Amino acid sequence: MADTLVIIPAFNEEKNIANVIERLTNTLNDVDYVIVNDGSIDSTSKICRERGFNIIDLPVNLGLAGAFQTGMKYAYKHGYKYAVQFDGDGQHRPEYIPEMRKKCEECDIVIVSRFVTKKKPFTMRMLGSRLIALAIKLSTGATIHDPTSGMRMYNEKLITEFALRLNYAPEPDTISYLIKQGMRVCEIQGEMDERVAGISYLTPINAAKYMFRMLCSIIFIQSFREKKKI
Repeated sequence: MADTLVIIPAFNEEKNIANVIERLTNTLNDVDYVIVNDGSIDSTSKICRERGFNIIDLPVNLGLAGAFQTGMKYAYKHGYKYAVQFDGDGQHRPEYIPEMRKKCEECDIVIVSRFVTKKKPFTMRMLGSRLIALAIKLSTGATIHDPTSGMRMYNEKLITEFALRLNYAPEPDTISYLIKQGMRVCEIQGEMDERVAGISYLTPINAAKYMFRMLCSIIFIQSFREKKKI
């Protein structure tokens, strides 16, 4: 068994999931993976089972928090040292995982960031990213260049935390909370691919709602969340 588990939450990714797994397994031979099918109503589960992919089927849609925690419980049960949050839509590149694993020896969380060495463009979507990064900076003192990046690696300590205690989504507000609890976050430079097929839930309206929710959570809710020793 490998020491690294790639957790792939998937909701209605019938057009992407096979390519994601094939790219992952063709690129790396020293990681394991688990697909968490989050109550998909398309052929995601059928395709995975026909191809012999490692999959957990959730009976209903739990959202990212529930799907990711399911993967973390799997990682904890099987004794993995590292867990990677990895999208099922083809945007994340598996070739960054070895560098993430090396960096994770000195950090608790490693984020693949598009903007460590490159400038963030001035677009409406990046405006939200800038505001979230500013909120994290003001509330924790930490600089996170790409807080909305969904490709992250967590160490064994946080696998245990998410599996047994932390019952919330792996989103920027959770990263902010973990920084306040003393967790170390590092970033490596990387690129993201465009979604090949299917439709992202982040429409302009949903993206605005997401940004507002994250800002409120980071600035206000984090101050009242119970402080725990991790």
